[in-house]
Amino acid sequence: MKNNKQEIDAIGDNHIGTSAETPLRKDAFDRTNDQKIETISFHYKKIMEELGLDLSDDSLSGTPYRVAKMYVTELFSGLDPKNKPKISVFDNKYEYSKMLVESHITFNSSCEHHFLPIVGKAHIGYISSGKVIGLSKMNRIVRYYGQRPQVQERMTMQIFNELKAALQTEDVIVVVEAEHLCVSSRGINDKSSKTTTIEYGGDFGNNQIRNDFFKMI
Repeated sequence: MKNNKQEIDAIGDNHIGTSAETPLRKDAFDRTNDQKIETISFHYKKIMEELGLDLSDDSLSGTPYRVAKMYVTELFSGLDPKNKPKISVFDNKYEYSKMLVESHITFNSSCEHHFLPIVGKAHIGYISSGKVIGLSKMNRIVRYYGQRPQVQERMTMQIFNELKAALQTEDVIVVVEAEHLCVSSRGINDKSSKTTTIEYGGDFGNNQIRNDFFKMI
């Protein structure tokens, strides 16, 4: 692993991702959630103490545990495959053959370079090849892949690949637009910029169909 401080800073500031899959160790889930919370709580207490905070204060004393529990059971719960939503698909018995769009799906994620929030919206469209998916399942897929340390490009591809597999079609499009607090609250401190990513396949390679999707969102 690279330890050069300049190289580490460059990776974070240049928003580099290394894989379409979230990097996980093979033993990532050998320990229970309670064990993880206990370990993270211990180390987060050390971080707070190193910052000079007085953990004997009533307001701060429970913070290490609260942060650890939040990491494991909320913010990063999407790392655990056990939390993957069950994806219900149904036969398209009404033979709806046009585009279906679920837009403005809100999500919260975390930048894997600084562990600061990513706040945004996802827009999804697909054309059925014989299968349809429950509307809330698309929201759950977005939430699942958002609840982990992320790079926006990777998250977009993960949602896209999940929907392709579930719907058994290439005719899927995913757009993600988000504000990154690693940009707005540190570094360049730009409060107004947003990042937009897109992935699509099949019929959405057609400009007219893709433009129809953009009009709908």
